[in-house]
Formats: sequence, structure tokens, C-alpha cells
Amino acid sequence: MAHSSPDEYIRFLGSSWCDTLFIEFSIADELAAVAIVDRLDNALSAVYTFFDPKFSSHSLGVYAVLWQIQYAQEQGLEWLYLGFWIADCQKMNYKDQYQPLQGFIDQAWDYLNIGNPEGSING
Repeated sequence: MAHSSPDEYIRFLGSSWCDTLFIEFSIADELAAVAIVDRLDNALSAVYTFFDPKFSSHSLGVYAVLWQIQYAQEQGLEWLYLGFWIADCQKMNYKDQYQPLQGFIDQAWDYLNIGNPEGSING
């Protein structure tokens, strides 16, 4: 997306098959972060979150996830989908901090047993 126009970037982040929300988080009346979230029938799907590096000490990624959990509950939604999870990928492994955690494995959702060194699913 490095050479894309602003319109191309918005089309990349947005969705034509569901409502896409752009949630802005401010600190002292200054834009600090934006979370892009798709609204589904029974869930929210976290698409992307970015923040001003000036506010990196505020843990805005964590705050955005916690906000989405609360918002989903307020809306009566069942789930918050955080997207793909790869345990060995530093940019994705934060997701195992939010429990319970489910994975879609072999065409079925099941709870992940994160305490297990292999990260296997419960039987």
C-alpha cells in the first residue's frame, strides 16, 4: 500500500459486504489511534489498528481491543474476531492474551489450550 492513493487505502480497509467502522481514540483532544472494525451479524472483526508513535507508551493496541470487547458486549454481539493468530509471529502473538481463545482448525471452531507448549486445541 506504499504507493496507493488515499481512496485506494480506504477501499483496502473498508468492506462492501458489511459495515466498516473507523473508531478514533483521542488523548487530550489529539487523535492518538484509529481502529478499523467490521460489524458482522453476531460479531465484530478487528481489521487494523494504528496509532501515533508519540503515544506508544499508552498501550493503545491493548486499549483498542478492550474497547472492542466492551462495544461488542454493549451491542449484544457474541464475538470479537481478532483475525489470524500465529503463535510464533511477534506481531500476532499478542492475541493469546485475550481468553478464551478459539481457533478454526479442520473446518471447526474449538478452544485453544495456550498453556500447552504445542498450543494444541482441547480434545
